[in-house]
Amino acid sequence: MHHPNVIPRIGKRFLSILDLDPEQLDACLGLAARMKRARAAGVPHERPLVGRHFALLFEKPSLRTRSTFQIAVRELGGDVIEPPADVAMGGRETIVDVARNLERWVFGAIVRTYAQARLQAFADAAPRLAVVNALTNEEHPCQALADCQTLQERWGSLAGRTVTFVGDGNNVARSLAQAAVMLGAHVRIASPKGYELPAVACSEIARRARFGGSLDLTNDPIAGVGNAVAIYTDVWASMGQESEAAARHEVFAPFQVNSALMSRAAPGALFMHCLPAHRGDEVTDEVIDSSVSVVFDQSENRLHAQKALLALMG
Repeated sequence: MHHPNVIPRIGKRFLSILDLDPEQLDACLGLAARMKRARAAGVPHERPLVGRHFALLFEKPSLRTRSTFQIAVRELGGDVIEPPADVAMGGRETIVDVARNLERWVFGAIVRTYAQARLQAFADAAPRLAVVNALTNEEHPCQALADCQTLQERWGSLAGRTVTFVGDGNNVARSLAQAAVMLGAHVRIASPKGYELPAVACSEIARRARFGGSLDLTNDPIAGVGNAVAIYTDVWASMGQESEAAARHEVFAPFQVNSALMSRAAPGALFMHCLPAHRGDEVTDEVIDSSVSVVFDQSENRLHAQKALLALMG
C-alpha cells in the first residue's frame, strides 16, 4: 500500500501498459491531469529532466508522437537528440550496439519501431537506459495513456463503463484494453473474423482487470457497440500493411463507424480515434467532425500523458 503523499515512481522500462501496476497507472494519469491544468494556467511545474537527454529513434512516420515527445522533454527541462533513422536503426550496426552507445550519452530513448521483440532487444542491451515504447506493431502504450486521460476528463472514472473498439485487433486496441480494464472498464473489441485480438493478449488483459473490468470479443459491430459510451476505431491497414489495404477494405467495410453505427451505441456516446484517420473508410466525416468526437482531445493529451510518464520514470 502506497502512502497517500508518495507518488509511485515508474521504472526505466515503459514497453507496455503491462509494465505499470495499477497504482503507477493511476499516478501517471493523475499527474497528467495536473500538468495539463498547470500548462493551461501558465503555472510552471517541476522540471525533473534538467540535464537529461533523450534520443528519439523513429523507424515509422510520426506527427503526434514525435511532436509531443519533443515538447514534453523540453518542457520538463531536458533536451532531445534525433539521430537519423538510417544511422540509428538502419543496419549500419545492430540495434543492440546502438543501444549500448546511447546509454553512455543519454538518459533515455523513445523508440518507434516494428516488432515488439526488436524494442525488447534494444532495452535488454542497455539496462541503464530509460526506454519508452513510442509504438510497435504489437503495442501503443503512450496512446492508451492519453485515451484513458481523455475518458477520465469526461467521466471522472471508467469503472463500470463500456468502451468498444471497432476494427482490427491491433496495437492500439491491445494497449487500450490493457489500460481500460485496469481502470474498471468493460472493453469490447468488434473485429472481422481472422482479425481479432490475439488470444495471448486477451489472457494478459483479463488477468489485469480491476473493479469488475472485463474484455469481450465479437465479430458483430452492431452487437459490439450496444450500450457502449465510447466507440473507438483505427485505420484498417496499419503502417507496414499497405499491401493488404485493398483486401482489408472489403473485409472491414461493414465495420465503418458511421452515424448508423453510432446510433446503436448509448445516447451521446463519444467517438475516439488515435489518428491519422482515413476519412470515408473506417470513419465518416459526419462522425469524426461531430460534437461527440474527442479525437483532438486524445491528440492533445498525448503531450500531457507523456510528460507525466517521463516525469515519473526512474
